[in-house]
Amino acid sequence: MKAVSVEHIIKTYPDKKQTITALNDISFEVSKGELFGIIGPDGAGKTSLFRILTTLLLPDSGKATVEGFDTEKDYKAIRKISGYMPGRFSLYQDLSVIENLQFFATIFNTSVEENYDLIKDIYSQIEPFKHRRAGKLSGGMKQKLALSCALIHRPTILFLDEPTTGVDAVSRKEFWEMLKRLKEQGITILVSTPYMDEAGMCDRVALMQSGSILTIDTPEKIVTSFKHTLWGVRANQMYRLLNDLKAMPEVSHAYPSGIYHHVILKNGTEKQLLQQYLEGKGHAELELIQSVPTIEDCFMNLMEHTDA
Repeated sequence: MKAVSVEHIIKTYPDKKQTITALNDISFEVSKGELFGIIGPDGAGKTSLFRILTTLLLPDSGKATVEGFDTEKDYKAIRKISGYMPGRFSLYQDLSVIENLQFFATIFNTSVEENYDLIKDIYSQIEPFKHRRAGKLSGGMKQKLALSCALIHRPTILFLDEPTTGVDAVSRKEFWEMLKRLKEQGITILVSTPYMDEAGMCDRVALMQSGSILTIDTPEKIVTSFKHTLWGVRANQMYRLLNDLKAMPEVSHAYPSGIYHHVILKNGTEKQLLQQYLEGKGHAELELIQSVPTIEDCFMNLMEHTDA
């Protein structure tokens, strides 16, 4: 039995002028004990998907199960075995750290002491501030408190919706280290994120865009599937450079990536032609290198192919 099974889920929202499709025939499975990433930008459908899997939202059609329980018929059972950390901090801001934790433990008929061993590594980092109001915590500390509250009833599966959005780089790294330790304890974890660099932390990832899944695989296989030669281009006027790259007929795709613009040329186009074109456009201090593709490059390529 799979930890999560999603079959042809469709979810739409009515709008004043048109119907918005949040999830467009989504299907995938997650194995027990897997750390599965849902990677995509804002508006990709990640939150709608998580709300359906945590029984907070009904799909228009399709079926989803969590640990074998149907998300519509068996919602009470799913809520007992799952932990959910929404994208927006949703704990009680006027309650202290320890009061929030005790409250969520009481809801599930347990206690902080009974399951302290599960949250010890996480909670010990904020325990010195246990009497501070949750609303006065930093972003990273709020994140740790929310995860502790999601774990306090010892769930078998965790749903984490963009847990690292808005926190600093150090807190993001610490958070993923915590997830790895939880995975070692046999907990299945589904985590969504808009950060492409976090995809490499997952066992498998689903790349999402506009309510559809572009591909599902291990991060390594997704990168290996990138078959194009990728060029990194830099010049003294980067904004004008990007516009000129997009205007070049021989350029298949061009987009910003760090300190370079990444460029995919159409088949048969030589690097020299690209360089001559840009020099003819008057770009000074031109640098053109071959780049190693990342998950972000694979996502951009898949998105461009889908849009086409």
